[in-house]
Amino acid sequence: MPQKYKEVSGSMSRMGGIGWLWIPVLLLSFLVSVPWAHAGDEVEVYKSPTCGCCAKWIDHLKANGFTVAVHDQNDMAPVKSRLGVQPQFQSCHTATVGGYVIEGHVPAGDIRRLLTDKPDIKGLAAPGMPQGSPGMEGPYKVPYEVVAIGRDDSARTFSRH
Repeated sequence: MPQKYKEVSGSMSRMGGIGWLWIPVLLLSFLVSVPWAHAGDEVEVYKSPTCGCCAKWIDHLKANGFTVAVHDQNDMAPVKSRLGVQPQFQSCHTATVGGYVIEGHVPAGDIRRLLTDKPDIKGLAAPGMPQGSPGMEGPYKVPYEVVAIGRDDSARTFSRH
């Protein structure tokens, strides 16, 4: 009867003794190709305990590889004041990550770009509650901008969605 399987003992010598080194290389290439959040960047989210869209935005962040710590607040005004979020940028929830403030329904991709580029700004905001933004999905989507908040509270377009 023909043999279907070959004995693998001594296979290292047939591979030149370094065949096993490909395993970490392949594993590393996989990990680099997956869109993980930056190591050590936990998003701290401050939100009302009853806000459903905030919970959906948190789910969006988690689905995109971010670690999230949630802090329910009955009054968001002190949080926004402490973090320097001016009224023109405000939305329902406020977050911090990597030394930046994130206000409102900012997409995870924009946060990842912020953490990669590390611009000298206060943070990002999706002012108001734009329909169709992460956490605000619905039957329609309206175009909206994510703004970069300068340290002097100036604003410039960071991205358009």
